[in-house]
Amino acid sequence: MRAVHRETHLIERIGWLRAAVLGANDGIISTASLMVGVANASSTPNEVLVAGVAGLVAGAMSMAAGEYVSVSSQSDTEEADLAKERRELAEQPAAELQELTQIYVNRGVEPALAKQVAEQMTAKDAFAAHARDELGLSAHIVAKPVQAAVASAAMFAVGAAMPLAIAFIAPAGKTVWMVSIGSLAGLAALGAAGAMAGGAGILRPTVRVTFWGAFAMAATAAIGMLVGHAV
Repeated sequence: MRAVHRETHLIERIGWLRAAVLGANDGIISTASLMVGVANASSTPNEVLVAGVAGLVAGAMSMAAGEYVSVSSQSDTEEADLAKERRELAEQPAAELQELTQIYVNRGVEPALAKQVAEQMTAKDAFAAHARDELGLSAHIVAKPVQAAVASAAMFAVGAAMPLAIAFIAPAGKTVWMVSIGSLAGLAALGAAGAMAGGAGILRPTVRVTFWGAFAMAATAAIGMLVGHAV
């Protein structure tokens, strides 16, 4: 029996990978920035840890809610387009067949062959053909709100745990520097890991995420210092 050639593509990971990378990145940056800002306001170590824990819990819940609402909106739009396509296929099958034929022609298929392909695709599964070739929707890229919310919240908590752990073991007076350096190292590792999981080059994503993390921490550190001196 001839073996069946099966392929897996990195695009199939896009739904959960985007949410997971965003969650972990935001967890490290927001929690580390919050703790650095509070520490620079001349607060006690306990206050810095409390701020970090509060940031972890609030941030994870916010990420879950935000991802769910955002991806649900995308899903609602997709469902509306799919429902419209179902109606058009039921009410105007000839026009939809012509539309599908033109799509293939626009992609470089000869008109006669394009019509034949469109007829065969329509005979097999007209709705799937239009969803894929007209709307650009397929099973592996369709919006999944719950998956995105869970991945984002979980990875936010994982990311936020890093600066918290560093602050917990940091010697007195060294919290700001240890949290900053450790978090930037974590962000660099995250950028590299996300790039590898997505099959992209490592250098640019790593530099990008590290730069914006450093910028955020520097900004909150400066604000914390100003507020601490003012108060």
